[in-house]
Amino acid sequence: MPQSTLSPDLQNPDLITIDAQPIHIPAGHTEDLGPISDTSPESWQYNPEVINQYYRQRLLQVLGRLISVFILFFRFALGLWWDKMRGRNPKQERNRAIHLREMLTELGPTYIKVGQALSTRPDLVPPVYLDELTTLQDQLPSFPNKIAHRFIQEELGEHPDEIYAELSEKPIAAASLGQVYRGRLKTGEQVAVKVQRPDLIKRITLDIYILRNLSAWLQKTFSFIRSDLVAITDELAGRIFEEINYVQEGKNAEEFAELYGHLPEIYIPKIYWDYTGRRVLTMEWIEGIKLTNIQAIQAQGIDATHLVEVGVNCSLRQLLEHGFFHADPHPGNLLAMKDGKLAYLDFGMMSRIKPYQRYGLIEAVVHLVNRDFDSLAYDYVKLDFLKPDTDLTPIIPALTEVFGNALGSSVAELNFKSITDQMSDMMYEFPFKVPAYYALILRSMVTLEGIAIGINPDFKVLSKAYPYVAKRLLTDPSPELRASLKDLLFKEGSFRWNRLENLMRNAKDSQDYDIDKVLDQATEFLFSQRGEFIRERLVNEIINVLDIFGRRTWFNLSAMVREQVGLAVQETPQDLRENAQTAEHLQNILKILQDTPGFDPMRLVPVAAKLIVKPETQHMGQKIAEGLMQKLVARLIRNLLLELDQPKGKDLPVKNTQKALPVSL
Repeated sequence: MPQSTLSPDLQNPDLITIDAQPIHIPAGHTEDLGPISDTSPESWQYNPEVINQYYRQRLLQVLGRLISVFILFFRFALGLWWDKMRGRNPKQERNRAIHLREMLTELGPTYIKVGQALSTRPDLVPPVYLDELTTLQDQLPSFPNKIAHRFIQEELGEHPDEIYAELSEKPIAAASLGQVYRGRLKTGEQVAVKVQRPDLIKRITLDIYILRNLSAWLQKTFSFIRSDLVAITDELAGRIFEEINYVQEGKNAEEFAELYGHLPEIYIPKIYWDYTGRRVLTMEWIEGIKLTNIQAIQAQGIDATHLVEVGVNCSLRQLLEHGFFHADPHPGNLLAMKDGKLAYLDFGMMSRIKPYQRYGLIEAVVHLVNRDFDSLAYDYVKLDFLKPDTDLTPIIPALTEVFGNALGSSVAELNFKSITDQMSDMMYEFPFKVPAYYALILRSMVTLEGIAIGINPDFKVLSKAYPYVAKRLLTDPSPELRASLKDLLFKEGSFRWNRLENLMRNAKDSQDYDIDKVLDQATEFLFSQRGEFIRERLVNEIINVLDIFGRRTWFNLSAMVREQVGLAVQETPQDLRENAQTAEHLQNILKILQDTPGFDPMRLVPVAAKLIVKPETQHMGQKIAEGLMQKLVARLIRNLLLELDQPKGKDLPVKNTQKALPVSL
C-alpha cells in the first residue's frame, strides 16, 4: 500500500502537508468543508444552489482548478501523440498507463471514480492500462494515520486505542473516498474500519461545480445534445454526497441486507453502529478474493463464472424487483468467499428506480427479445427517453434496423454494450434524451458486464438476464405486467403460441422459478374480472382447435375409406395443414412443463377440479359448444349452397397427388 508523505510544520503544529499539499487541521475540526456548514450527518444533502453560491465568490479557485486539470490532460494527450509518432513501444505504453493512473490520483476522488469505471472494461481499455487502473479500486496512496486516528476520536468520542482491541498499523486498502484498517473490537469481533479522506467535501464540490456548469454550457451550445446533462450531473452528485456520509452508507447496507440477504449465495456484512459516525464506519470483516482474481478463486474450488451469474441475478432483483440497487459494483466491492458466496461491500453509492420504471425496463427487454419494435418504441416513451407527443412513425423502422442487427439470430447473442452502442448512435438522429435515473443503471450494468467479460469473454449479461425477466412477466401479479403479458401474447385476436413457448422455456431456467405459483396465478387472473378479455380469446382459440381437430379427424377417416375402396384421395385442404401448428405448440408447451424443475402433473388434478365448478368455466363451456355448433351449421349451409350451384353431371375436381396427413396432437 503506497503511503503519502507526511510533513508536520514545526512553527504551526496544526498544519500538515500531504504530498506537498498543505491541510490545516484546527483543534476542534479537522477538515475544510467548503460550502457545507452543518456537520451533522442528517443534514448532508446535495444542494447545487448552495455549491453554486459558494464558488461564484471564489472564481480564482475555480479557474486554478480548471487550469490544473487542462494542463494534466494536455500533457497526457501530448504524450500519446508523441508515442504514436515514434511508434508503439511496450515500455512506453506501460509508462503512459502509469502516467494516467498517477494523473487521475492527483486530480482526486471525482476523476478516480472515472478511472475505476474504466478499470472494469477490458473491451474498451488496453490490458496494460487496465492493470494500472485496477489499482485505483483499493490501492491508492493512503493518508497519514495521525489524521485517521484524529477523525476516529472526533466521530466516536474516544481514541482508537480505547475503542478497538486491535487496529492495523497501516491501512490494508485505500480507495477514492477513504481507507480501511483491519481491527478487532474489545468484544472479539473482527472488523473493517473505514475512515474518510481529509478535505474530501471541498475537492468534490469544486469538481461538481465545474462539471455542472460545463454541462449547462454544452446543452446551450450544441443543439444535438438533447439529454439533460445537468440533471444527470445532479443525480451522480447526489449519490456521491450519500457516499461520503458513512451513517447513510450504514443504513444502505442494512436495507440491502433486508432485501437481498436472504438469497442463498449472497452475503452482506454487519454494521456496528456504536462504532460508526459520518467519517468512520465499522463493519464486519470479510475474508474473500476479488472477483477478478480468477486463479485464486479457482484454487478455492469456486467457479468464477457462476459467481458472476449470481451477481447478475442479484443485480436484476435490485433493478427490477425492489428498485434499490448497488450503483458501484466494481471488483473491489465484490468478493468471493471461501464458502462460495458472493459478498457485497461499500454501500455508499446506491440508487433507486420507481415501480413504473422497473416495469418499463422488463417490458422493454421482452419486446426487444421478441423483436416487437412497435411496442419497444412506446416503451421508450414510458421510460422517459422520448416525450409523449413524439412521432414514433420514423423511429420504429430505425429500431428495427438497429436492434435487428444487434440481436443476431437468438437471445444468446444479446450483449449489453453492443445494444447501448447502437442506441447511442440513434440519440443524435431522433429526439431521445437519457433520463437522469438511467445514468446510474447504465454505470452499474456496464461495470458488471465488464467484470463478466474479464472472466469470460463470451459472457452476455442480457442473455443471462432474460430467464429472470421471463419469470417476472409470467409470475408478477402487478396490473402493469399482466397487461404487458396480454399484449405480448395476443395480436389482432389471435394467440401467439410461439411467444408463450419462448417465455416458458426461458423462465424455467430462472433460479427460483415456481411453476405451481405460475399455474395458480394464471388461473386466478384468468377467472378474475381483468381476465375477461383472455377468456374470450381463449374460447375462440379452443373453438378453432376443436373444430380443426374434428375436421381433420373426419377428413382422415374418409380418406382411409376412399383409399380402401379404390376411390381418389383428395389433397388435404390448406387451412387444415396450417392450423395443425396449434396442436404442435400445445405439444411443445407440455414438453416444456415436463422439463420444468418441480413440475408434477398430478398437481393439475385438484386445480382442474376447482376450475370445473367455477361459473366462468361453465359459461366458457357453453360458449365453446355454441361456437362449435355455429361453425358446423355454417359449414353445412355453405356445402349445400355449393352443391346447388354445381352443374349437374360434373364432379368436383380431385387430386391424387397427396394422401391425408395423420392426426398429430
